[in-house]
Amino acid sequence: MRLVFLPALAFSGIVSSQLVVPLHRGPPRPDRQIVPPYLRPGSRVLPDQAQAQVPLMDSPALGPGPVVPPPESGPAADPPSDSAGGGDSVILSDVMGKDRSINLFAGFVRDIESAAQRLDDASSNTTVLAPLNSAVENLPRKPWEDPRDYGALGPNAYEGEDGTQRAHKNLQRFVERHMVPVSPWPKGEKVKAIGDDQNVWWEEKDGRKFIQPGNIEVVSVASKVANGEVWILKGVRNYA
Repeated sequence: MRLVFLPALAFSGIVSSQLVVPLHRGPPRPDRQIVPPYLRPGSRVLPDQAQAQVPLMDSPALGPGPVVPPPESGPAADPPSDSAGGGDSVILSDVMGKDRSINLFAGFVRDIESAAQRLDDASSNTTVLAPLNSAVENLPRKPWEDPRDYGALGPNAYEGEDGTQRAHKNLQRFVERHMVPVSPWPKGEKVKAIGDDQNVWWEEKDGRKFIQPGNIEVVSVASKVANGEVWILKGVRNYA
């Protein structure tokens, strides 16, 4: 009886082992790669259609979670931009710091609130006479220094709070004497710079512009915008 029972058990174990479904599968073998639907023989699925068939919640590129459609592009989605040459929405305050050859003067303008506000005012036209950095660096004294202050107060004329205010006032005078409150500025038209009681005008000689008085050459007109122009000067106007 024992001899009959043992083979039956062995046969039953063999059959059971073939019916067991594995609960864990290892990683796919390298030689069994998944072929996209549109590359399978006889498939009529196009690449775009295959991409569209990826479930929204299981996008391989974006990971789990809902897929947000990309933003629309085109004239309706892109904000308007102004050309480099200027435009109705571009004003002097937008272009003053763009030319590195005059960034010293541009920094002075930012320090003087009244001057900065004027350049930011689209209703106030101005011709800015911006000296080159080299012209400012070669000055016999700083733009905020005045020999009369040293004569009256000595070498400590710009020390302390009073000295700071004095220097700021002198710098404001320097900046405003390089701002003409008209634009366009016709040749030969005499006007007074902001904060100055002396007339200033420009002449043309051999195709070059010169600011008078002082015969200061205009290197170039760097910018023309809605509320004025920036002229780059080789020298500095009298700021005493």
